[in-house]
Amino acid sequence: MPPLTAPRPPAHDAGRRLPAGLLRDLDHPAQLFENLGPNWYASVMGTGIVATAAAGLPVRVPGLHTAATFVWALAAAWLVALTAAWAVHWTRHRDRARAHAGHPVMAHFWGAPAMALLTVGAGALTLGQDWLGRPTAVAIDVSLWSAGTLLGLVTAVWIPYRAMTGHATAPDAAFGGWLMPVVPPMVSAATGAALVPHTAAGQPRLTLLLACYAMFGISLLASLVIITQIWARLMHHKVGPAAMTPTLWIVLGPLGQSVTAADLLGAAAHSALPRPYATGAEVFGFLYGVPVWGFAMMWLALAAALTRRTARRGLPFSLTWWSFTFPVGTCVTGTSALALRLHSTPLAALAVALFALLLTAWVTVALRTARAAARGALFA
Repeated sequence: MPPLTAPRPPAHDAGRRLPAGLLRDLDHPAQLFENLGPNWYASVMGTGIVATAAAGLPVRVPGLHTAATFVWALAAAWLVALTAAWAVHWTRHRDRARAHAGHPVMAHFWGAPAMALLTVGAGALTLGQDWLGRPTAVAIDVSLWSAGTLLGLVTAVWIPYRAMTGHATAPDAAFGGWLMPVVPPMVSAATGAALVPHTAAGQPRLTLLLACYAMFGISLLASLVIITQIWARLMHHKVGPAAMTPTLWIVLGPLGQSVTAADLLGAAAHSALPRPYATGAEVFGFLYGVPVWGFAMMWLALAAALTRRTARRGLPFSLTWWSFTFPVGTCVTGTSALALRLHSTPLAALAVALFALLLTAWVTVALRTARAAARGALFA
């Protein structure tokens, strides 16, 4: 399977080297923007989900809400900085940027920018309104949700189309990254539920709710097809390259996010749907959520076992390690939603345990990313 990044290009100026220390792995400062792929946005997703997951926990922890707000602000600031850097990448290295969309692995990570926008937008409404005020927070969320949803719908069709018509796909090519372009509509469905009460009553509110359910279906059915292929690949071709093992955790993304979406949309349905449909939507959140949550927990155990097995032989650090964050975060939000809806103490305890796992993963991956970025290795 091809690497996630293009081969390192020759130095722009072999006679020039940066001073030892900061960015020492780069041959030239211009390389800072040369290989900046869409997979970098996974770091925004992984940071933003920590904040929103903390805000939705079914237990009250002193100081947690304030800490979550700071983490959301960090994710928002990183989104702005990364987007500015990506603009430079597209301006100075347009051929390399276009090549990412044609790469059989990197192309699938085009789903990450959309989910980064949606995650930060959801945090603005959930946490940012404490600092910004409700009207501003709603406006920011609407803007980011609209942009993220549009981009996500494009990637859900565009990237699979390119894979079906252009990429040479080997029998063992299926990996968790294939889910990245089709998961954004599910994130739109889950985060759009919070905007339903802020939408004008009547047809506008009903239209938004129906659009969220339609996007729920788009992502769910596409994800089920891909998850089946990933399972078949694991059975017939085994785990594969060590660097790709963290992408197994991406499977948790559509599973956990769909549980979250089903519950939140069910809660929002009462303000848009008449009886008995509103009640049916709420019941669906339970009847769908619990069985799928069970499968998600099984996959989490399987992914953890396979990751541990790979780590014993050596698990090199790369940006794929961010797969340990956002997907687990969706399991936290899904478990929390079920715990609050069903008043389940065991589910509440599991939500806290999953959040502890998420927090540990985020701190570990964020520190490793910062260290590798400071050396310049991730940019080269």
